Amino acid sequence: MQLEEYYGRLVVDNAQDQHPSQAQQFKAITENVCFRCGTKILDHWQTRQHERYCWACAKLGRLSEHHRLYTIAEPHMFSSGKPVMRWTGKLSPVQAQISHELIKSYELGQSHLVYAVTGAGKTEMLYPLLEYVMQHKHRVAYVAPRIDVVIEISQRIRHDFMIDSVLLYGDSPEEYHYTQLTFATTHQLLNFYQAFDLIIVDEVDAFPYAGNTLLKNAVAQARLPTGRIVYLSATPMQQMLRACRKGQLGLSMMPLRYHGHPLPELTLLIAENWRQRWPYRLKKLLQQYAVTKQRFLIFVPEIADIPYVLNWVVRYVAAEAVFAADEQRVSKVQAMREHQIQGLVTTTILERGVTFPNLDVVILGADEASYSEAALIQMAGRCGRSKDFPTGLVLCVVTEKTHKVHRAAKEIRRLNRMR
Repeated sequence: MQLEEYYGRLVVDNAQDQHPSQAQQFKAITENVCFRCGTKILDHWQTRQHERYCWACAKLGRLSEHHRLYTIAEPHMFSSGKPVMRWTGKLSPVQAQISHELIKSYELGQSHLVYAVTGAGKTEMLYPLLEYVMQHKHRVAYVAPRIDVVIEISQRIRHDFMIDSVLLYGDSPEEYHYTQLTFATTHQLLNFYQAFDLIIVDEVDAFPYAGNTLLKNAVAQARLPTGRIVYLSATPMQQMLRACRKGQLGLSMMPLRYHGHPLPELTLLIAENWRQRWPYRLKKLLQQYAVTKQRFLIFVPEIADIPYVLNWVVRYVAAEAVFAADEQRVSKVQAMREHQIQGLVTTTILERGVTFPNLDVVILGADEASYSEAALIQMAGRCGRSKDFPTGLVLCVVTEKTHKVHRAAKEIRRLNRMR
C-alpha cells in the first residue's frame, strides 16, 4: 500500500500488511465504542468466536476488537499557484454576494449554511470558494447523502475545474487515491480521519443524513480540527436555523432561482382511487407528451406502485422506473440525462439533487404519509430549473387536499413573494 493512502484516512490492519512506522494507530473498538463510526457496541454484536464487532459500519468492512486502524496526519501535498478553475460563467449579484460571504466565513474559521431555493445555482456559488481553498493547498470533500446527487455534482465540477479528484460511493467504479478533491456519499467519510479543511454537505436535510448520528459523526471525524463545513439546503431543518440565529453558524439566503423566474407552483388534481382507476387527466397528459416529447418525472409514494404506473406510462412514451435498491439506477438516470428515454417513474430517491432541463413533474399520492412537506417542495423543484425552460407543470394527484399539501403550496408562494 502506498504511503499517501494513509494520509487523513483510516486503513484497517490486515495480517499481511506492513504499515509505515510514522503511522498513528488506534484500536478499532475501545471501551466498547467503535473508533470509526462512534457507535456503542451492543452485547449481541459478536462473532462465533465471541469476538465483539461493529455492526453499524460493517458494510465498509467488519471491524472486530482485534483490528487496528492506521492513519498519517494530512500533509497537504498539493501544488499551489496553478489555475484550478476553467469555468467562465458569471454569477448574479446575489450569487456573488453569497460567494463572498462563504469565503469570509472560511477565512474566519466558521461553518456556514446556504439556504437557497431549488434551482438557485448553489453549485456555481461555491466555485469562488473552491478556487480559493484549493489554491491555498487545502483539501476538500464534497458529500451528499444520496448517490445520484454526488454523481451529478462530480460531473459538473469536474467539467469546470482542472484538478484531480476521486468519486466514492458503494459501487463506484473508481478506486480511492489521494487527491485534493473528493466526491463521496456521507457514508464514505467514515473511512477518513481529520483529512479535510473544507467539507461541503449538500442536501443536509435529506435521508439518510438528517437525524443520523452515525453520519454526523462521520463528517465531524473527517474534518480537520481547524476545518469548516458548508451546509447546503433548500429546506433546512429548524435545528440548523436556530444555530444560525444563535451565531453558531453563518447564514446566507437566496430566495430566487438563478434565472430570476419564480418557482413553479403546485397544481392539484383530486382523483379518488388512482391506484385502481388511472385518472383521465393523466391519460390525456401522457398522450400530449407522446406528441410534444415533453420530458417528465412521475413520483410514486411506494415501490409497490411502480409496476402499475409504469405499465400505464409505457403505453404512450419510452420510460423507465428507478428506486433506491435498483441496481441499474445509475445507468437509467444517465440515460435520462442523455435523452435516451423521455421520462422516469421514481420514488423519492430522485426528489433532490438531480437536474434535467425542460421537465414536468407529476406527484402521485401527494397527500400520503410517504411524502413530507419538504419532499413535496423538493420534488416540485425538479421543474423549471433551466434558464431556457424556466416554467413547467407540477401536478399533485391527491385523494384529498391535506394540511401538508396546503403548507407546501403556501411555502412555495411565500418564497416567490420574496423575490
